[in-house]
Amino acid sequence: MFKPSSPLFGGLLWKTPWRISSPQKARQRKRLRAVDQVVDTVSAALARQGQSTKSINRWYDEMPREQEMLPKDKYTIFDKKERRYRKSIHKLPKWTRVSQRVNPPGF
Repeated sequence: MFKPSSPLFGGLLWKTPWRISSPQKARQRKRLRAVDQVVDTVSAALARQGQSTKSINRWYDEMPREQEMLPKDKYTIFDKKERRYRKSIHKLPKWTRVSQRVNPPGF
């Protein structure tokens, strides 16, 4: 009835490598820097008008910039189900769209 093709025979069709590649890391750093640049641009535009928002001030207080982040925080994410409580960021669904800058301390 079913002919064993390589996807059917080998398990999952969409396999993700266990390690994030160098171009993926470079794109991740570029995305983090782009978000920093957008926040800086909005903050500068508000400052020129003599205004400020609570969310921009909170971002500067709580979120580290790309240069300040450890590689562990740039490329991995906290996951309570994982063995060492960390998994590679590319295993997260929609990892290019979700900000993952702050992880629990100590993990």
